[in-house]
Amino acid sequence: MAESAGKLMLTWTRNLLFNPAFGWVLASLVILGDAVLTQLIIRFIKYTEIDWETYMYHVELYLKGERDYSAISGPTGPLVYPAGHVYIHEAVYKATSSGLNIPLAQQIYGGLYLVSIALSCAIYLQAGGIPNWVLLILPLSKRLHSIYSLRLFNDCWATVGAQVAILALGRGYYSMACILYSLAISVKMSVLLHIPGLLIILWQRRGIYQTVLHVLLMVIFQVVLGWPFLSEYPRQYLVGAFDLSRMFLFKWTVNWRFVGEDAFLSPLWAKSLLLGQLCALLTFAHFKWCAREGGVYQLLSRTLRNPWLPSSPLSADYVTTVLMTSNLIGIVFARSLHYQFYSWYAQQIPFLAWRTRYPIVVKLSIICCIEYAWNVFPSTNISSALLVSANVVLLAGVWFGWPIGRDVPLRPTRKLE
Repeated sequence: MAESAGKLMLTWTRNLLFNPAFGWVLASLVILGDAVLTQLIIRFIKYTEIDWETYMYHVELYLKGERDYSAISGPTGPLVYPAGHVYIHEAVYKATSSGLNIPLAQQIYGGLYLVSIALSCAIYLQAGGIPNWVLLILPLSKRLHSIYSLRLFNDCWATVGAQVAILALGRGYYSMACILYSLAISVKMSVLLHIPGLLIILWQRRGIYQTVLHVLLMVIFQVVLGWPFLSEYPRQYLVGAFDLSRMFLFKWTVNWRFVGEDAFLSPLWAKSLLLGQLCALLTFAHFKWCAREGGVYQLLSRTLRNPWLPSSPLSADYVTTVLMTSNLIGIVFARSLHYQFYSWYAQQIPFLAWRTRYPIVVKLSIICCIEYAWNVFPSTNISSALLVSANVVLLAGVWFGWPIGRDVPLRPTRKLE
């Protein structure tokens, strides 16, 4: 009987770790275990004030009637995030006694972290092509727990918004995904890194006219959300909330410290990184993402001839891989990465690692190197070089691996809206 029970346990464990039908069973255990871990972190590790007080100052000024973005500032700087950031933190401000109830705020962000873990599990299982046990990697990031539960950064809200958008797009809800992406961008512009991949997917699936309409939908939502500010101080809002020329301080950079401060602050360096990002995106788009259509130019030609004609459905695997790769390209060429920016892609790293053909030991080494580099404070020449190298190796692995998803059956998507 003991031998039979042992075989049953072995079979159940094997199914839990490798059988896709048991994916949500393992995901549920991961979420439950991480809920316990998050509570222990909040209970025993000290909260660190960085930007929370400033967020609350911004909200106080907004609630007093201030609509001029250039006049809204706090202890660590002016308001530089779009209107969605203000509305979210207005709600949190009211829920936490004007932002003074830090333990409650930590519980809110801890809950948000668990939502992000659940969404990551849903994205992985929807896309497929990854063994269940990879979900066990998701709750292991020390830095990510800190960003959510101990630092309370607004990046967390933008990340969760982007995750819901990826999930919706993978299911074929194109209009909903665009609205969700617009909402996420209204919290922080970092989500713009997903947009090149989104445009490729819309262009392939919906044609050029409907792609333009979906982009207009996103713009309309930005206008609606920002209208209280746009209607009174439009220039100040646009410059403050969507300042693409903003400079970052060298002392906080996690990725490019090894190039030196002079090079880091050089306009030529910034332009070189932007050019590198554009080249990488175009190269992936032409040779990988649009390869089945004969490249970008053939896709453009076909959609111009039949601008309203939709293509065949795209798999959730393809959609997820393209969006995450687009985001990774932006991160590789980012002029500066601060510690909270890790949340932009931390939960995407295992997925992308399994879109490479590297041996498992190399995949796990990449994940560990990236996590290690993000936990070195302050960053050093070695840690920053390690981070950039690991990100580049991951991106190269996707290029030579499965840049449009693994060889899994095309998953059914909803009928076109």
